[in-house]
Amino acid sequence: MADIVIINPRFDVSFWGMEHCMGLLGKKANLPVACLGLLAALVPDHHDVEVVDENVEDIDFDRLGRADLVCLTGMSIQGRRIGEILEEVRKRGVMTVVGGPMATVEPEQLDGLCDVIFVGEADTTWPQFIEDWENGTYKTRYEQTEKTDVATLPLPRVELLKAERYMFGSMQISRGCPFTCEFCDIIVTFGRKPRLKTSDQVLAELESFEKAGLKIVFIVDDNLIGNKKAIKPILRDIIAWQQKRAYPLTLFTEASLDLAEDEELMELMGLANFQSVFIGIETPNEESLKETKKLQNVRPNAGSLLDRVHRIQDHGLDVWCGMIVGFDHDKQDIFQIMPKFLSDARISAALIGMLHAIPTTPLYKRLKEADRLNDDDGSERYGTNVIPLGMSREELRDGFVEVMSKSYGEEAYFERLDSLFVDERFQFVIHNLPYWWKHPFAFAKRATLNYIRFAVVASRLLRMVEDDEMRARYRKQLMRIMKSRSLEPHILFVYVIKMAQHYHFKALANELAQAYGGKDVMPNAGRSFSRLRRPAPPIAAMAS
Repeated sequence: MADIVIINPRFDVSFWGMEHCMGLLGKKANLPVACLGLLAALVPDHHDVEVVDENVEDIDFDRLGRADLVCLTGMSIQGRRIGEILEEVRKRGVMTVVGGPMATVEPEQLDGLCDVIFVGEADTTWPQFIEDWENGTYKTRYEQTEKTDVATLPLPRVELLKAERYMFGSMQISRGCPFTCEFCDIIVTFGRKPRLKTSDQVLAELESFEKAGLKIVFIVDDNLIGNKKAIKPILRDIIAWQQKRAYPLTLFTEASLDLAEDEELMELMGLANFQSVFIGIETPNEESLKETKKLQNVRPNAGSLLDRVHRIQDHGLDVWCGMIVGFDHDKQDIFQIMPKFLSDARISAALIGMLHAIPTTPLYKRLKEADRLNDDDGSERYGTNVIPLGMSREELRDGFVEVMSKSYGEEAYFERLDSLFVDERFQFVIHNLPYWWKHPFAFAKRATLNYIRFAVVASRLLRMVEDDEMRARYRKQLMRIMKSRSLEPHILFVYVIKMAQHYHFKALANELAQAYGGKDVMPNAGRSFSRLRRPAPPIAAMAS
């Protein structure tokens, strides 16, 4: 019997992490990495396995020194911390292995830092390594050549996670995406043919999160609807599961914009209690979309980008989006066009970033051949490894900071939020279902819980935010939503969560400006309410 520890290193502060508002929400981290429970489940039963997520707990290196094997999984954004952990663990003479996205796209960064590396999917190579290790015949590199049949995967061990410390649970239904976006490494790692779990697997995972006490689950598929025909029966089974249990879970996922072209699919997602969906819109510049082969976003017969976003919102799905500046066809006017697009789209939460070329992607290959990749120093100075075509590197960096400051200033953010939730009176699907007429006590319980949640987060905002002007603005927004939708507790709760998220986004924009040498465009966003005992370094959905 061996002692195996699986570690997810801490992330730097990011859009997804919501680090600055976790204290306001009473949690330590947004969500666990979905692979942690799966990696643990793939370890044979005769070994002891422990999961450590540094985003919700400190690492005890003395304890790691007593382990037989330490496994790390992580993304490139965690690379610095991965190196630090490996150094500490190897000082103690413990064997180390590393897998995940960083090991897959930048394996050379791990040379000499660990004993074994896993490239690509590791659902078969991880158990194979353990068997080889037991027999003393292990290799230093494992690369899975065939795509995993996800329908054969075991139930992830959610019980090993400290679920009470997260806002969301996280799980995966499918892998792969049929599209060919030039900058994306998903199709390199997972392929273009989506592979789906069975309904039985999906429902078992949902039940495990319900038992763990979580109320919100993020389906982390990079494109849940990559195979529309296959996902629809699974959604119907989720609907039946939710209704049988009085809708215990709220769901959030990622999908492509062609969701707007399938009425049945949007209806099924709403009935399954998907309340938010993250969509890679990337840019309102059609020439840039064509350049990066984001052709699913350029379909004149399907309507404009705005038409399709509004269509999805009209079906009760709150849209989050990813946006990118720095495409070859972008000029400096993109820094004015993008904030206006977000306003017209009524999207409050937008992940805005500079174009970055990930190793192994077609974009990386093209720019490398054109000698348009920054070296490490240039990447640090300008915030991206891409040398832009339509502007200077300084103009791209400073324009990006400008877009962030415009988009997450109070006026712009709350204009977008209010245009959807106050002016348009946006509504989620399940809260108007005839289902509740037959289950009035369940509805009353749900409403009461949402009123309480709203009151708790609102109280924290008014007590914990130190800046007088920001606190006054939050008070104004609370009064507005209570006046407009006081009898809709689920809307009140979602709205106050989005207020807390604004605090995070604004602080993040401020840190970016400081990191890239710009002026302090948001001087009042300095304090983080993260409960983790660490500083928040600068970086490169919810409803019930």
